[in-house]
Amino acid sequence: MTPVRFTTVLVTGLLSLSLAACGGSDETTTATTDTETTAATPSEAPSEEPVEEETPMAEPEVEEAAAPFGPGCASVPADGAGSFEGMATAPVATAASANPLLSTLVTAVTEAGLVDTLNSAQDITVFAPSNDAFAKVPAADLQALLADKEMLTQVLTYHVVGQPVSPTDLGTAGPFTSLQGAPVEVAGSGEDFTVNGASKVVCGGVQTANATVYIVDSVLMPPAA
Repeated sequence: MTPVRFTTVLVTGLLSLSLAACGGSDETTTATTDTETTAATPSEAPSEEPVEEETPMAEPEVEEAAAPFGPGCASVPADGAGSFEGMATAPVATAASANPLLSTLVTAVTEAGLVDTLNSAQDITVFAPSNDAFAKVPAADLQALLADKEMLTQVLTYHVVGQPVSPTDLGTAGPFTSLQGAPVEVAGSGEDFTVNGASKVVCGGVQTANATVYIVDSVLMPPAA
């Protein structure tokens, strides 16, 4: 082989090796770049499930007390401590003392020493004789009753029932046991009621802080009295 041809072959071989080496480097770089790109791509965040909002519970409805009823209610003061609104804020004996229809009853309760007992009782019902009810009792008999504390206590506690009695239950849930111990019978419906067959409710469903009051037109006498 001549020197010129040998030189040409040698140069051609070296160029081939150089190109092959360059080509391999490019493939490696490309592969590395692809890997880095893949690693740099953030994975998709997991989707959050929607949170259901709680529906607020409805507040229970509070039944409003029925308005007082009966012809005698017209004589109750329209405002002040003796009005229906005023009486609703005070315990029963105190509330009665502000109502001009019940002044004789308040005197009797005071004489019997029952003011604190009635004021401290809870959820009671009182059949409260009006002044006109006491006026039906002969004067001598009334004075004798007021002077006899034991008998007066028996009579007054017979007008009190130790449970709340709403106008709805008044004529249907009896007889009711009085604090005196004897039963009280109520008959009627709507706004027309009688107690023990004779005494009429003239103003019913009056609310005080601790009692429901039914003003009646006759004094109730317990069977043992």
